[in-house]
Amino acid sequence: MAKIRLTMAQALVKALAAQKTVIDGQTLPLFAGVWAIFGHGNVAGLGEALHGARDGLPTYRAHNEQAMAHAAIAFAKASRRRRMMAVTSSIGPGATNMVTAAAVAHVNRLPLLLLPGDVFAGRRPDPVLQQIEDFGDGTVSANDCFKPVSRYFDRLTRPEQLIPAFERAMAVLTDPAECGPVTLALCQDVQAEAFDYPEAFFAERIWTPRRQRPDEAELAEAAVLLKAAEKPFVVVGGGVLYGEAEAELARFCEAHGLPAAETQAGKSALPFDHPLNLGAIGVTGTGAANAMAEEADVVLAIGTRLQDFTTGSWSLFSNPACRIIGLNVQAFDAGKQRARPLVCDARAGLAELDAALAGHRAPETWTAQAKSARTDWLTTAAHYTAAGNAALPSDAQVLGAVQRWSEPSDVVVCAAGGLPGELHKLWQAGAPGGYHMEYGYSCMGYEIAGGLGVKMADPAREVVVMLGDGSYLMMNSEIATSVMLGLKLTIVVLDNRGFGCINRLQGATGGAPFNNLLADSRHETLPAIDFAAHAASLGAVSRKVASLAELDEALRESRAHDRTSVVVIDTDPMISTDAGGHWWDVAVPEISTRAEVAQARQRYDDALKARP
Repeated sequence: MAKIRLTMAQALVKALAAQKTVIDGQTLPLFAGVWAIFGHGNVAGLGEALHGARDGLPTYRAHNEQAMAHAAIAFAKASRRRRMMAVTSSIGPGATNMVTAAAVAHVNRLPLLLLPGDVFAGRRPDPVLQQIEDFGDGTVSANDCFKPVSRYFDRLTRPEQLIPAFERAMAVLTDPAECGPVTLALCQDVQAEAFDYPEAFFAERIWTPRRQRPDEAELAEAAVLLKAAEKPFVVVGGGVLYGEAEAELARFCEAHGLPAAETQAGKSALPFDHPLNLGAIGVTGTGAANAMAEEADVVLAIGTRLQDFTTGSWSLFSNPACRIIGLNVQAFDAGKQRARPLVCDARAGLAELDAALAGHRAPETWTAQAKSARTDWLTTAAHYTAAGNAALPSDAQVLGAVQRWSEPSDVVVCAAGGLPGELHKLWQAGAPGGYHMEYGYSCMGYEIAGGLGVKMADPAREVVVMLGDGSYLMMNSEIATSVMLGLKLTIVVLDNRGFGCINRLQGATGGAPFNNLLADSRHETLPAIDFAAHAASLGAVSRKVASLAELDEALRESRAHDRTSVVVIDTDPMISTDAGGHWWDVAVPEISTRAEVAQARQRYDDALKARP
């Protein structure tokens, strides 16, 4: 067997570069590159290896370890899990900065290869700079934090361990059901150790998505349930997009007269103007979708985790006769809440379910009811997004301005605060992938870094990042990275001077205004933050606007800019869209000195009693 002598780091980089995929007939590197912030735990070993491979496997420098991992996650999501990126940091804080991002990838079922530096396997210099020491376990390092948020974790303490570890890592990263973050903790001395690796380990390998077909018995049961349903309903999750099944979904709904609603991850899978697309579902859902979901007697949940925002904390599907069919590649998700599992790929499953339902349509009265509800909701939504003359516009009005400016190919990116709810209800996605929301973990700070990853995945599309002042302050450094890489974003900052979304939730649960808006937080002087000046200091074209009319003008200008643009507008922290939506289980204290809390608790108890 032919062998080649390399350091473990050189072998890892060479193996990464050998992984390929085929998309639309074009063979592409599976790993589009490596994000790296170097330190003493990775600069000498992995840094040297990446430099040697920089023409075939590009290395990108970021400004924050969590942010660069967010960018990698967004790239994978925008690539529909067909391509991915690796991320490397030094030992210590560089590594633990990435733990939050690992959780984002884990919750959202997205491929992310994390390569944090680790302690010396030989332990000669222990404890090294930034090393965490466990008083009772000498094998522990800071990287053990990755274990609960990794689909696969391994610590390489010998160079030859790379071979089985890498094979297992690739199996997880490319598996539709197991997909998620993989952590290979690289002991820094082992990165530099040489080993005679078999040349076969570096042979080019092409990865194509596995499309699991449904079990015959599960398919037959699903078909029986749908044929017998008087009020069938479809919930569209992110698995439809990951499975590249949006065309099959549209045909399936049309052929069988099935109304559908979208989760945050599934939004844009069904064309906005599809007559059976009722829009968002759940806590942040449209009035149309939620009304139909409450009546549904069979729910076909495709590619969704059925988290509490989708199900209204499991109070939304209130028809006592309701049964759920869980069409999902992951059995864990397919069987939730006693659902009838249909474990399969979304595209393959819809095709075979369509054949099993050949000639069958839902009752016409149900289909007509859905179309009417959709029309009514569109009228309602237009009222909230229309421009107004108030001194401080609502988030929905700002969203409306961005919507009117946007083109069908544009991508809107968001993650946390009140904006996800407004966007879920009101945004009209123009094309598949045009709505990029990280709402599995709803991670503040994802937005700008995520927008950067989306732009890397599809540079031809205009990427619009919408975020609040809270998220901007939490993580904004990748504005500089976008400028440095020539990857233009349009960033709209809605400044409500605090955490407006949680302030509203605090009030809804009876709490006094406290520690959310800046004015209600402990302070000697309120900060006068000039977001436009800050963005300009990072290299962006920036502008603060004083009205929706000025916002329209600034957005028009931004499309012609050659680098990232940041537009800032002040908004009202107290206004949100009160149409649509559904109950969400947020526990209220049983005992409080505040009468408002007692009243909120009574409402909460009443809601619990009303749950199906």
